[in-house]
Parts: sequence; C-alpha cells; structure tokens
Amino acid sequence: MDRSSWREECGVVGIWNHPQAAQNTQLGLFAMQHRGQESAGIVSTDGHQLYSHKELGLVLDVFHDFPWGTLPGHSAIGHVRYSTTGQNLLVNAQPLKADVRGRPLALAHNGNLVNSKELRENLQRQGSLFQGTSDTEIFLHLLSKIGGENWVDSLPQALDWVQGAYSLVWLGVDRMVAVRDPMGFRPLVMGRLKNSGYVVASETCALDIMGAEFVREIEPGEIVVFDLSGVRSFKFKKNLKSAFCVFELIYFSRSDSMTFGHSVYESRKKFGAWLAKESPVQADMVIPVPDSGVAAALGFSAQSQIPFEWGITRNNYVGRTFIQPVQGLRDFGVQIKLNPQRQLIQGKKLVVIDDSLVRGTTSKKIIQLLREAGAKEVHMRIASPATVSPCYYGVDTPQKSQLIASRMKVEEIRDFIGADSLAYLSLEGLFQSLGEDPQGYCAACFNEKYPTRVS
Repeated sequence: MDRSSWREECGVVGIWNHPQAAQNTQLGLFAMQHRGQESAGIVSTDGHQLYSHKELGLVLDVFHDFPWGTLPGHSAIGHVRYSTTGQNLLVNAQPLKADVRGRPLALAHNGNLVNSKELRENLQRQGSLFQGTSDTEIFLHLLSKIGGENWVDSLPQALDWVQGAYSLVWLGVDRMVAVRDPMGFRPLVMGRLKNSGYVVASETCALDIMGAEFVREIEPGEIVVFDLSGVRSFKFKKNLKSAFCVFELIYFSRSDSMTFGHSVYESRKKFGAWLAKESPVQADMVIPVPDSGVAAALGFSAQSQIPFEWGITRNNYVGRTFIQPVQGLRDFGVQIKLNPQRQLIQGKKLVVIDDSLVRGTTSKKIIQLLREAGAKEVHMRIASPATVSPCYYGVDTPQKSQLIASRMKVEEIRDFIGADSLAYLSLEGLFQSLGEDPQGYCAACFNEKYPTRVS
C-alpha cells in the first residue's frame, strides 16, 4: 500500500442496553483502529445525563487503565478518527457533545459532506458559533435550528440540507439513533449482543470482538431508533441509486469484515485472481506488499499457478509516530517497515502484488529494495484500477496533481517506479470479479464519475 497517499477514514460504534456499554464500545473501537488513529472517544448515558471521555491517540492509549465508572450507563457511542475535514485537534475529536434546544446529544460521524463549506458559512451568518473545524458539527447546528418537540422527528429535515457521505450514531439520554446517507457511501451494520442489547458499527469485525450476532446492514436512507419501547426504523429519503464506496472492499475495511454483503477477504482474493487473468506474467514467485496485498496475492497465485511466498517481511512494531533521525534519511522509513528476504528472492523473477498505487513513491522504494536484494525481475501488479481523482466522501486523498496516474501513462509510471512491467486491474474486471453492477458503487477515484455535485 502506498502509505504516502490514502489515509484511513473514521469508525463509529453504538451500544444500546448493555450493562458494560462503554467497555464494549472500546472493544469495537479497538477492532476498527485501522479506520482512524488520530483520536478516540466514548460518550455514555445512564438515562439522566451524558458522560464523555476523548483524547488524541490510539484506543489503547486513550483508555489505558481507564476508570470505567466515569462512563456509567447501559448505552454508549464511540468514534475513532482520521481527519478528512478539520484539523487534528482535540476539539474535533468525536463523539461531539452538545445541548440541542435543552437536550443533551452526542454524535459520531463517518463520512464527509461535500457542501460543508456552504452550509457552515450559511449557519454562521445566522448566528451559529462553531467550536471546531470538522463538518460533523454541522449536523448539530442544523438540528438546533430546526427545533421541534422530538429531535428524532426533526432529523429528516436537518438531513435534507446535507449532501455527501454520512454514517451517523446519535446518543440522547433516552435513545440511540443510527443513520445512513441515502446513497450508502459508507458501511453501517447492526448486531445483537448476547442476552441483551444492540450494537451498530462501521464494520462487522467490531461485532465479532464483542461476540455480537450480525443482524443486517442499516439501509441507505434509513433511520433506526433504539429506545425503551424497542427498535423501530423508517426511511427518511428513498434513492433509486446507491453509491457504495468500492475502496472499502479494496483497502479500507478490515479483511475479516463483511462489507456491502461481501466478504472483504474473498473479494480481495477475487481481485487478484482476475488480475492474473487480465495481466499474466512469467515469474518464479508471487509476493505481496504486506499487509495490504496479501489476499490479492493469494488470488493471483492460485489463478496463475505461480507459487506464493512471503518475499517481504513487515516490522509490525513501527507505528505512525516513528521519528526519522535526520532529514537526509527520509527514505529510510520504508526500510524500517519492510525488509526483503534476500535468500528467497535472489536471482528470481518476482510478481509483486499491492492493492493500489497512488503517488508511486513507496512502490518505487520497494522495488529498489527488491533489486538491491538480488531480484532478477520485478513485475508490479495492482489489484485495483489506476487512481486518477481524489475522493470527497470521507477518505483523505492527495490532490489530483499528486496522483501519478492522473498525469502519467502506465508505461511512464512503470519507468518511474523501476518495474520490468506494470499492470492494473481494470474497472470492468473489478466489478465482474465481484459479480456486481458498477452502477451501484462509487468508483469516482478511478473514473471521475462523482455521484453527487462536488462544490
């Protein structure tokens, strides 16, 4: 994975009616740590008021030796964040908590609003005072402006103003509410906890760690309400066309999750197998770029009958906070994380599989390491189409000018990264391997066909 480019998004969790609500929320956040590593937070309720704790950092750091008695109650929501809009500041850490017309509410959001700038400016002109810089705060201000006796009844009117991607979990003192945008950009699932309670989360891997049973996906345009009377749901907007983010299956979702009805792991194996059909190559072994290319490499190996080998070892103890010793050793970062197995690859023709190639700089360094370790040939195969345009729906991507495929042809990219050959999975092949109609997915990062107006 070209780590200098794609960034994680966010992950949300909600627990309703369970005696260890906050602790289970932490488990769910830990399972989805891959979706955001800048901050983590939990808000709980005991039926009378909301209690909150959030900090910058990883889940285990934020809640290490945490006094759980300070987050009491049978219901809680949580959030891990990577800033797609707004700076990495504590004030932007979620869940956000506010009094909305005298009612305490908390909100956790995964996604990105494409009209956030316009909405923010309009709300400020009307007197709204924003505490942070994230677009999530817009939902709270809209709901406050609309008012009404029942804030759930006012939600559809507030949501009518926003455009883009949003999977939301709200918490009041007497109810929890899950919302998914009408096009379903980001995943949101519902599960049942053993003996009592419900859980909603961005991914099914969060349900697994709690021992919860998967019930179903929250549907696009659906509001699900959990309160003392039970569970009810209704559609706030019907949309004939979905826009599931295909990159959830390619990279963002954890491999053991079920996303959009697909096993993420099996989907990635299928991408690799189809890539082997489209772009075969004679080689001695197939090796993945760990860990992102593993499943696709297994699929490529099975289809091509070229042996799979762990030709690159990844140092799992290198975190995002690694500080490079001096400016001149900036390229040393890849060598710290990845090390070729010289005895295995020396004199061999390699097929190197990765899930994406965005800027190309990391791929170039990896190929250089493999050649220095004695590889005879290095053939790069990418288990997704070429990335030509940024995402505006909750993934932090480089500007178009920084996306190598937006300004270079495949042969020019091959020359830049130093590979003997380079091939991408075609967009047609990607959806054929899934057995899906591409019309139901957002693939704007590959084809520039954005499902909404982007301001």
